[in-house]
Amino acid sequence: MAAQRNVSAWRPHIPGVVEVFHAHFTEYAYPMHVHEAWTLLIVDDGAVRYDLDRHEHGTPHDTVSLLPPHVPHNGSPATPEGFRKRVLYLDGSHLTDDLIGPAVDGPDLRDPVLRLRVGQLHAALARPGDELEAESRLTLVGERLRAHLRPGAEGPGATAPASRRDPVLARRLRELLDERIAEGLSLDEAAGLVQAHPAHLVRAFSAAYGIAPHQYLNARRVDRARRLLLAGHGPADVAAVTGFHDQAHLTRHFKRLVGVTPGRYRDSGGREGRTTVDVT
Repeated sequence: MAAQRNVSAWRPHIPGVVEVFHAHFTEYAYPMHVHEAWTLLIVDDGAVRYDLDRHEHGTPHDTVSLLPPHVPHNGSPATPEGFRKRVLYLDGSHLTDDLIGPAVDGPDLRDPVLRLRVGQLHAALARPGDELEAESRLTLVGERLRAHLRPGAEGPGATAPASRRDPVLARRLRELLDERIAEGLSLDEAAGLVQAHPAHLVRAFSAAYGIAPHQYLNARRVDRARRLLLAGHGPADVAAVTGFHDQAHLTRHFKRLVGVTPGRYRDSGGREGRTTVDVT
């Protein structure tokens, strides 16, 4: 097999994420090195072996690996086919220096829920316009990582206690989202406005309404889009005034919620009964 080195890297506009790095290597081996950021690693195919603090570790398919900053490590394929990995480099806003020691002692985390959430976070980071979803998923990933690493913290599999249910806080966030359907807001901004921790805010909203904040916002935007489409406006114009990143972003969420594309939905209504709706 010819050696392969395929990489994709970018820096998303998400607070806390320094870099997203996806790679497929068949023979390449990393020498010992350090990062200034936390390294959150999942492997989709194959496996990686690495040394950290003079101990050998590995990353089978169901493992999430968290390598702390400033601690030397290397990496190489553990299978003849190499490995395909997805990596997030995170700053200290979600993982503080007091967690470096626990991460050195136990960098490989066997947690299917965490593994699923990290994969969902990567998917959201790859979609322009889904920043609120990415922020929400990142704050829950950070919370679960801290539960693994901080002594005395709740176990990662624990059910959220009743104290996390906060209908008043959930209603305040819903009101904020309703006020800013088109322009939207970041999770950090919302948390600052209602004086709540971002993870608690996401959990309180989801517990109260059975839907995550980003899902609620997208549903409200799709509702507005339906009204404008039936008034005869084109999908590109509708996307621009309802808060979607572009027409493709509108189409993805519209089809998921309505079952057809915006164009087909607009054309299905005919011209009778259409009213003029201001899209400015």
